Amino acid sequence: MAIGGDVKLGQLTRYIFTAPSWKRSLIIIALLGLLIDGAGVRAWVILSVSNLPFPFSGTIAFTLPAFIGFFLTKPLIESSGKAMTWNRSALLALSCTVFGVIITLAAFISRVAPVSLFYAISLGFVFGLRLFVLVAIADYRIPRMLVPAFTQSGVGILAGMFLFSPAFGIFALVLHAVFGLGFAILIWLIERPLNRAFGIRGLAFINAFIAHTTDGSRGMEDFFREIGEEIYVPQVSLFFRKKKGKDILFTVPNLHPGPMGEVGGGNLPKILHDNFEEETLVPHGCATHDFNLVSESEIHKVIDAVRGSKADLVYVPTATQSRRLSSGSVHLLFQRFGDAILLVSTRSPQRTEDLDFSVGMGIMAEGHRWYSHVAFVDAHNCMTDLSSPVHAATLTATEYQRAAETAMEACHGLDLHPFAIGVAHQTVPYSREQGFGDLGIQALVVETCGQKTAYVLIDGNNMAQGIREVLLKEILTVVDAAEVMTTDTHVVNTITGKNPVGMHVPPAEFLPLVMQTVLAAIADLSPAEVAAGTAHCNGIVVFGSNRISQLASTVNAMLIYVAPLSLAMLLLAFLLSLIAYIVIV
Repeated sequence: MAIGGDVKLGQLTRYIFTAPSWKRSLIIIALLGLLIDGAGVRAWVILSVSNLPFPFSGTIAFTLPAFIGFFLTKPLIESSGKAMTWNRSALLALSCTVFGVIITLAAFISRVAPVSLFYAISLGFVFGLRLFVLVAIADYRIPRMLVPAFTQSGVGILAGMFLFSPAFGIFALVLHAVFGLGFAILIWLIERPLNRAFGIRGLAFINAFIAHTTDGSRGMEDFFREIGEEIYVPQVSLFFRKKKGKDILFTVPNLHPGPMGEVGGGNLPKILHDNFEEETLVPHGCATHDFNLVSESEIHKVIDAVRGSKADLVYVPTATQSRRLSSGSVHLLFQRFGDAILLVSTRSPQRTEDLDFSVGMGIMAEGHRWYSHVAFVDAHNCMTDLSSPVHAATLTATEYQRAAETAMEACHGLDLHPFAIGVAHQTVPYSREQGFGDLGIQALVVETCGQKTAYVLIDGNNMAQGIREVLLKEILTVVDAAEVMTTDTHVVNTITGKNPVGMHVPPAEFLPLVMQTVLAAIADLSPAEVAAGTAHCNGIVVFGSNRISQLASTVNAMLIYVAPLSLAMLLLAFLLSLIAYIVIV
């Protein structure tokens, strides 16, 4: 099966890493300087490097410029309103020092060209590299990054003038212009594909992503809105009115709660929950990353639509008992409430991933033969690895559709009876990094003709394989039927999409909390009435159909050509450096 665009984007996280402590980087820089000092004395005394007036000093040539570059870069960048950490500043200084040492040592090894030439080339390369990195991680506007990029190599020029001669400064500045222009052209070439395809600056997007991971900035939403498009999707809701206790809203959005953290619709379930008076459960509907909201503000359109669907509701006091069936790898728990049907689907223990909207829309359309409202839930409760969504016309999609059609037809013939319903909500002592969203655990229990059915919803992005079965085994000791779902919230994902419930916290640890919630919902049981409504969420701005695939393809193509383009640019810069040396010297 071909890898989907969302998975390809997820795989790009292998290029992301955390900068080490700035203290460690500075220690390595100091040790490199001292090591070069020893090597410089040996070359000057034993090898008689006659073109040096005194031993080449690594401390003066490398350590001192790196230290000053480290101390000045962060304040200079932050003075322009951008962010930079000490750890990244130190790592950048260390990396440039290593490259500078390697280039300069080529003169000692070859003994063909003077050390001053290679040291000047290393300073030009350091300037260009710092410019490239700072434009990528801090501010995409090249003119603003010229001074922070120049701090390390600028001090290096002063060191070269001291070690060699005052004329070294002129030659080194010429090479700065050569390498700076080369890296500026490389930046332009890298940004060109995204600019032409989506009209956005690629490095500006990277700046926004880094700002999000460091301080929670939502600047990425501006980029998403530029590439977004409007969609019109239905959202089925079940409104339960109890004789005793808090009313309940069970609403199934066909939107994706992503892409990450608080950005876009990442916290869609929590925001919907907090904007309704009823105890609100927001399971995962049929939507892929193409239906990620471009901004949190789009959620208010959904809220208004659901509120609008409450008008002219007709409540009835009847429901059927729940039933289960399977078709191929798909398993369904289904139950009718008045003129609506609720279907909860899973493929566990096989992976249960996002269902494309077209799959859900086909099921809902088929169900309208028997029901006014069809609430179809993707339980999203078995993650084996990052995987592509389920698209229409595939075998898996066909199994979903066959199972749903069989269930809807069978449920239509079941008798309706009065029912009672109970709900409970339990917060958990676990963090987003541990795979749990802000809502914690919710449980809805429906009792009809002595049968109790529990719908357990955990605020998280999928479940580790096998966790559902562990939870169900215990839940089914107190109810007759049950299913465990996740909301697919992406607040638990800031870099990678793999952080399912149960991966960091073993089920034995949070199972008691699940059981407490289910038992509390049973204790809350009260006779109830139900009404269903289908909200029409109009003009919701999302990423757009196939945008993720297009973006992934563009980024991956860029990565393929970055290496050869960089090599070609560097070779040209080195050639121009030699020409400049011949002309000037």
